[in-house]
Amino acid sequence: MKFQTLLFDLDGTVTDSGPGILNSVRYALEKAGMRSADEEELRSFIGPPLHEQFQRFCGITAEQAKKMVSLYREYYTEKGIFENRVYDGVIPVLGRLKERGCRILLATSKPEKFARIIAQHFGFVQYFDFIGGANLDGSRTEKQEVIEYVLSECGAECRSDVLMIGDRRYDIEGARRAGVHSMGVLYGYGSRAEIEEAEPDFIAETPDEIAGIVLEEMAV
Repeated sequence: MKFQTLLFDLDGTVTDSGPGILNSVRYALEKAGMRSADEEELRSFIGPPLHEQFQRFCGITAEQAKKMVSLYREYYTEKGIFENRVYDGVIPVLGRLKERGCRILLATSKPEKFARIIAQHFGFVQYFDFIGGANLDGSRTEKQEVIEYVLSECGAECRSDVLMIGDRRYDIEGARRAGVHSMGVLYGYGSRAEIEEAEPDFIAETPDEIAGIVLEEMAV
């Protein structure tokens, strides 16, 4: 398989965004007078669409979840978005893959507006040919929808040379539904058990392994 197009997830794959997300969730729960939760429980918010996770976590309606997302963004847009860091080794990997002619795209369930701010602020925007994500109104949050959107915007008609790289089962399942290959990474927020159960085509334990696997496949 000679992968020409690489789709990267953002949270848990390119950046360690946990602190900002968890602090934003804590803020929303406290502001709404809801129960507090420990860090392990709150980690469930990293990966899936935010409004859906608020519904599941709080046992509330879709309309109530929209209000929770609004509270979440009060903190996130001012502070949480910057309580973040690029994983060690990711930028060199992006550079290596770019030099080998790969088209690198970002496909995240985070609102596209925030993804672009993060890429610019943390200095990796230049490695991506396109940055795609969800809409602020809560639409286009499912991973398959994001993948389809990004590929459509970039005119990628062939799916056999596309690889989705992410740290949660949502990335792998979304890739499968979109008809593209997948790689699960183990340094993010998904456990090995979660990744293995989702059955990606490849598994990488470190950022460097991402490049190793892709370049090895390109050499076959």
